[in-house]
Amino acid sequence: MTELVQNPALDATADNTGKDHPMWSSRMAFILAASGSAVGLGNIWKFPYITGENGGGAFVLVYLLCIALIGIPIMIAEVMIGRRGGRSPINSMRNLTRRDGLSNRWIWIGGMGMLASILILSFYSVIGGWALAYIGNSANGLFVGASTAAIGTMFSSLLADPYTLLLWHSVFMLLVILIVARGLSSGMERAINILMPLLFVLLLVMVGYAMSTNSFAEGFAFLFQPDFSKLTTAGVLTALGHAFFTLSLGMGVMMAYGSYLPKQVSIVKTAVTVSVVDTLVALLAGLAIFPLVFANGLEAGAGPGLIFQTLPIAFGQMSGGILFGSLFFILLVVAAITSAISLLEPLVEWFEEQQGISRLSATLMGGISIWALGILTILSLNVWADVHPLGMFERFAGKTFFDLFDYATANLIMPLVGLATALFVGWFMAKPAAENEFDMGNGLAYQSFMFVIRFITPAAVLVVFIYNLS
Repeated sequence: MTELVQNPALDATADNTGKDHPMWSSRMAFILAASGSAVGLGNIWKFPYITGENGGGAFVLVYLLCIALIGIPIMIAEVMIGRRGGRSPINSMRNLTRRDGLSNRWIWIGGMGMLASILILSFYSVIGGWALAYIGNSANGLFVGASTAAIGTMFSSLLADPYTLLLWHSVFMLLVILIVARGLSSGMERAINILMPLLFVLLLVMVGYAMSTNSFAEGFAFLFQPDFSKLTTAGVLTALGHAFFTLSLGMGVMMAYGSYLPKQVSIVKTAVTVSVVDTLVALLAGLAIFPLVFANGLEAGAGPGLIFQTLPIAFGQMSGGILFGSLFFILLVVAAITSAISLLEPLVEWFEEQQGISRLSATLMGGISIWALGILTILSLNVWADVHPLGMFERFAGKTFFDLFDYATANLIMPLVGLATALFVGWFMAKPAAENEFDMGNGLAYQSFMFVIRFITPAAVLVVFIYNLS
């Protein structure tokens, strides 16, 4: 990995105060951007269905505990690395290891995190394209009165058509490229300042509608009334894994965003705020979705098909379904875009540093490369559905390119990066630097953070990692 970062223009003593490196305009700008990164398909799509699969309230309680013990500490650690390194994830790790006299092998943390963001965005864009397609489906009234079989056929037909998938994948990536290419303040900040309030408005409208149904109380109880008899060991480990995924950890994103964070901003307070916002959105999504599911006699534990197969049935049966179905999928697209721009940013920042090229050129290079990689996911859903690149290995038998990208990032790369980040900050990062970046002295708060990041967080991530490989 070291050959990737040999750029003499990047002095090992460089920090993030240089005029050539932009900054977020305010603490709120960073909170909105980091929250936008964290709030994505994982909140609106994945959290409701895994909550449904794992019994509701008890799972939510465990999930909140995991956010506190895994999510927040690793987010603090990643932002600390990014702000102190002042560059892209790879070059931030390079700067830190040189300053502290550490082995340059640690640089792989930044490189692997960036690899995760590239792979994830390549298939994330395809799924974002599904949501774009479904806005039109809902607006055109295709869900109205449609049977379960008809809705299932609609989704299957979409996945079976590579040209339609390519169209929507291209539209989604184009939107992301246009935002990121305009830079930190004119592009990303401006877009986030519009998209995040819009996301909350749309979400609150959906919750408001759910409150008007006769099943809101049932949905509320399902989400917040713990029934530990329904919680399994697998459910606990799922909560651990999702707490890690939902905050965009192990992808290089928070390191990249942290590199733009002004020195006077408190990392700890900001990380806690971002985590609270992310969790709030996930819970609101549950409050918007479960009452609709129960009101229409549908199954809460419908799995990944909850959003694209189960909910359209509900929208097709309820009053105002065309309007609220369209609003829901607009909400889904907004959430996907705020995450997607953060996934593209680490690669763009690295291209700018390494190649010395303009923001536009760096964004086009990164965006087009990831768009091309996404074609493998598209083909995996239809033409290449029977192509299994690593089928000679038993563990990967039957896995398409899409399956491999998802498996490699969620089960291998992200947990390893998170584990290594916790160990680096907890045991190897220079103590004065860690205390300075923590910015709350070396009292009880700092000592508690160091205990968690040294022992509890690595142990929890290691358990998830081993479980996923078993």
